[in-house]
Amino acid sequence: MHKVLCMAALMAILHITTVFAADGIAAYIPEPKQVGSGRFSVFLMDIYDATLLTHEGKWKPGDPLALQLSYLRELKGDKIADRSAQEMRNIGITDEVKLAAWHAQMRRIFPDVDEGVTLTGILSPDGESIFLHNGEEIGRIKDPDFGPAFFGIWLSEKTSAPNLRQKLLGKS
Repeated sequence: MHKVLCMAALMAILHITTVFAADGIAAYIPEPKQVGSGRFSVFLMDIYDATLLTHEGKWKPGDPLALQLSYLRELKGDKIADRSAQEMRNIGITDEVKLAAWHAQMRRIFPDVDEGVTLTGILSPDGESIFLHNGEEIGRIKDPDFGPAFFGIWLSEKTSAPNLRQKLLGKS
């Protein structure tokens, strides 16, 4: 009986966490639905679990979206920004002036994370990129060119994580 009660409590907590995270997203994407999810690992080290959400539960380039990253380990915010800028280069962003400006903005926005922290990036209907930390807004990048480049890290056909892309798109 004790195990049943513990499981019920855990399920309730997980549901509350999911609803809490979706509440922050719902301010920008009405009734967000999951497209897909997957885990990102490097050399057998789990880094984060990623979930892609859209209004219809299907992804089309240019449509509003939310990408939640639930971290499984500690990472410094500046390292997250550094890696993001490098990944944008890897998918073909070549304007170094823009990349430098975006990199500086990401370094200001992205916090250090611990295991259990969720960072969410939202591409709003007007093309603005909004970032949430555990459901609370922490920053915005207004340049409409930033969103496709940033979310391309995961969704571009040139991504360095093609298996994760397939899972995020619900194709695995």
